[in-house]
Amino acid sequence: MIICHCQTITDRDIHAAIDWMRASDPNTIITPGKIYHALGKRADCGGCMPLFLSTMRKNTNLKVPVELTGLRQAPMEGRRHEGRR
Repeated sequence: MIICHCQTITDRDIHAAIDWMRASDPNTIITPGKIYHALGKRADCGGCMPLFLSTMRKNTNLKVPVELTGLRQAPMEGRRHEGRR
């Protein structure tokens, strides 16, 4: 199925790019920009982005690697940030 008419990107292209990126680097964070770059294309009008993202989410290789989950820190409550209050 064609996902992006402007750049002629199909769902198979997206899944193949995700699978290729995950196989080449298991710890990479996969983003739409990286998929466009892997396909040698760039976003044009952005009208396809909701469908593009839902297609990405269907791929089982899109998961964030276990080593990278939970990296968010607790909120900066009561702590000084960059020397400011």
